[in-house]
Amino acid sequence: MLQGKRITLIVSGGIAAFKSCEAARLLMKRGAEVQVVLTEHAAEFVTPLTFEALTGKPALTTEWAKNPYSVMPHIELARTSDLLLVMPATANLIAKAANGIADDLASTLIAARRSPLAFVPAMNQAMWANPALKRNVENLKLDGAAFFGPVEGLQACGDKGAGRMMEPAEVCELADALFSPKTLSGKRVIITAGPTYEAIDPVRGVTNRSSGRQGFEIARAARNAGAEVTLIAGPVSLATPVGVRRIDVVSARDMDQAVQTELDQSPCDLFIGVAAVADWRPGAVSMRKIKKDASGHSALQDLLWSENPDILARVGERPGAPVTIGFAAETAEGATLTAFAREKLIRKHAALIVANDARFALHSEENAIRIVSASEEEHFGPASKRECAEFIVAAAARELARRG
Repeated sequence: MLQGKRITLIVSGGIAAFKSCEAARLLMKRGAEVQVVLTEHAAEFVTPLTFEALTGKPALTTEWAKNPYSVMPHIELARTSDLLLVMPATANLIAKAANGIADDLASTLIAARRSPLAFVPAMNQAMWANPALKRNVENLKLDGAAFFGPVEGLQACGDKGAGRMMEPAEVCELADALFSPKTLSGKRVIITAGPTYEAIDPVRGVTNRSSGRQGFEIARAARNAGAEVTLIAGPVSLATPVGVRRIDVVSARDMDQAVQTELDQSPCDLFIGVAAVADWRPGAVSMRKIKKDASGHSALQDLLWSENPDILARVGERPGAPVTIGFAAETAEGATLTAFAREKLIRKHAALIVANDARFALHSEENAIRIVSASEEEHFGPASKRECAEFIVAAAARELARRG
């Protein structure tokens, strides 16, 4: 989404200013054209020359210097920018922006803006907690500005708490999301992802090869579409998408309980069950490792199995159920795959089933899917799992719109 976008990166004076260098590089890597504007104090932390070397453009510091673009840089940049990104955003610059003060190039540019505005705060925890600062932030949000962070963590002064600036990669991800169509704005979405693990004894268990990547990409795409996203994840080694609330679980019963609790606590518009949930679990878990006896016989051979809850069906059966979308990872293709998906759609009370050939998708960066409804099917891919996620979220948004 950042390809070809013109981003004005406004750097204010704080110790986190050095991270804006990495942000400029990452924005350009995503295809954006970056123009840097530094406040007087920012130039004390990072020189304009550093940004000039990274962006290939002169970094602007004052409206009075001879400018290669315009004699009125605050007006010209305001006209041509697709996004004003203030990183780091100090308490001082936030206060200026909230109160319409325009006494330098950075604040004047913000006052003259015609494009989206995003702040990436960075300050001591006590400053972030200051009531005046909080009022300024709320006023800017009411005016349409976005805020990325801050997060909790160790600060330059040694304190720990809220006020630490988001990392550049996270900022770039959220900047990218600003340009996505908000087809799920105001919607609450619950997504399950990854495998489940059913313990046999302290060292053994039953699981599957799901990486969780497709579910995590769907969570990211739903966030980009403006949804409030809760991601309920089995045992995976993946970073949580920025802005997504994550709940970690282990077993199928853990996942079912987490889903039901979330649905009980707050209404949900859309449920997407991507997780590869174990259908069965051992009837009893041994507290000690199961060993062979003298004859070579192991109690593992005598395991009794209990059926796990059907999470997707339980969601679909609830009164006032959300729109439900399930997944069917099969070892089939063509009409057989579609038939399996449609049978599952009816049995699970789902609106849509996303079907794929598990032999192709497992532990791959790509997927090839078909979205099956009661009467139609759409094919997509092979494509990256991120592109597949965007296709799935678009289909979900259409289904929600169709239902009104």
